[in-house]
Amino acid sequence: MTVTETAPAGLERWTHQWKELYEEVINTGLCTGCAGCVIACPHEVIGYKHEEGNYKPFHIEEELGLDNCGHGEKGCTSCTRACPRFRTWEPDADMHLFGKTRDDSAMYGQYKQLLLVRAADDNVHEKGQDGGFVSAMLIWLMKHDYIDAALTSFMEGDGTSWKALPGIARNPEDVLKAAGSRYTYSANTLALKQAQEEGLSRLALVGMSCQSSVLPIMWKRKVGKTGKPFLFNIGLLCSKTFDDAIFEELFLAKYGLKKEEMIKMNIKGAFQIWMKDGSFHEIDLKECHQWTREGCKTCPDFAAEHADISTGGIGEDNAWTLCVVRTALGEEVMNRMIADGSVIARPAEIDATAMKLLKLLSTVSRRRWPATANPAPLVGVPPPKKKVDGTVPAPH
Repeated sequence: MTVTETAPAGLERWTHQWKELYEEVINTGLCTGCAGCVIACPHEVIGYKHEEGNYKPFHIEEELGLDNCGHGEKGCTSCTRACPRFRTWEPDADMHLFGKTRDDSAMYGQYKQLLLVRAADDNVHEKGQDGGFVSAMLIWLMKHDYIDAALTSFMEGDGTSWKALPGIARNPEDVLKAAGSRYTYSANTLALKQAQEEGLSRLALVGMSCQSSVLPIMWKRKVGKTGKPFLFNIGLLCSKTFDDAIFEELFLAKYGLKKEEMIKMNIKGAFQIWMKDGSFHEIDLKECHQWTREGCKTCPDFAAEHADISTGGIGEDNAWTLCVVRTALGEEVMNRMIADGSVIARPAEIDATAMKLLKLLSTVSRRRWPATANPAPLVGVPPPKKKVDGTVPAPH
């Protein structure tokens, strides 16, 4: 059986409400905290705690308990329509974006181009993560009148807390201020309300894989006007994010690394940290696993398979960004940026490490998806190779 054979017709009347979302997603560990349901709720009865140990939606009204919704009982279905982990989310998003579901062997989703890219502007390249591609693209999209602003993440206060918060980049200066990776969670979709209040009607979303699936799910399942302002969707390759407590409970407690002294971090086979005093530290990722956020433990989408362009720093060269160009719009923008010299690009296939990691990490992520949920993300996933002692490695 292939995913194509099980793809939904999309013609059935959608009747699913908060009660089912709570039971099937929020209460089972599938919820990633993307906040799609929060921004889609027309009655504003779904809250969200953007803080350590939470990053989950909850129902504000208490008349029917936290697991039910009076509006849902009356027919409101917006929250389930917006959820990128509810029921047939993967084939739904695939069908909307590509007109077909993925081939069984397509572990990192459907795409048009695989490229290694870096910003041509030295300042953008230096301030951005790896090749600085996301920063370069946002600046280009603004300059060429594709978008008014981008929903992304910023560091709280002066940045020394390393607390990531959703916010709006309205100009190139904001884009560069937001540049860099955090590895803790930020539900960037939550900045939508502020953007709308400011009259910003043409938006790009920069988000981790779970967030980049929100938009095509909304469009496919017709969630009112919530998805209308989003004109470009940038997905970040993501194997997991960590709870904020990792700074105090691991980096400081075991290694004496104060977050206010950190200036940069990256993950390249290890958790890499650069300090103000010029020192560099690598921490084994196995030590970090216990701080993995709950929703990341079941997430099957490393490759942000439903973005216009998926991007991340994997491979042999830290100065380049791997880009998976997926949609016609993504291809148009990428080709124009290459043509006018805004970015420098080369075929991704020249970096064997990047290609190997893209497939490996995408496959490992898919193995996390529970067999009790909709089977689409697991179709075609090969079983893990056994260790020398005959045991099967646990998915991380």
